Amino acid sequence: MFKRLFTAAIVFGIAATAPPAMAQQVTCALRDNVVQQLSGKYSEQLTGAGIQNSRRYIEVWAAPRTGTFTVLLTRPDGISCIIAAGNNWHQKPLDATAGDTPS
Repeated sequence: MFKRLFTAAIVFGIAATAPPAMAQQVTCALRDNVVQQLSGKYSEQLTGAGIQNSRRYIEVWAAPRTGTFTVLLTRPDGISCIIAAGNNWHQKPLDATAGDTPS
């Protein structure tokens, strides 16, 4: 009986302390520090960027050789947050004739 209670306590204790499966951690730091890590540790380079609104600048960093990529959101105060990262990045060539179409 003691073994069963002990085993149940261990199982439920581990389950209760485990992080939620869908929890997502957002990492933020000064943009220069984030960029230094992306370029130095992961060999990623800036592949595209744009202004989302007056308070958000979005950047996509990628490493063509390894296929890793990172999406950054930078605020006006110089803090960048990693909002997405992954593998198997592929770059689609831009269509040169599409430049005449307003966005």
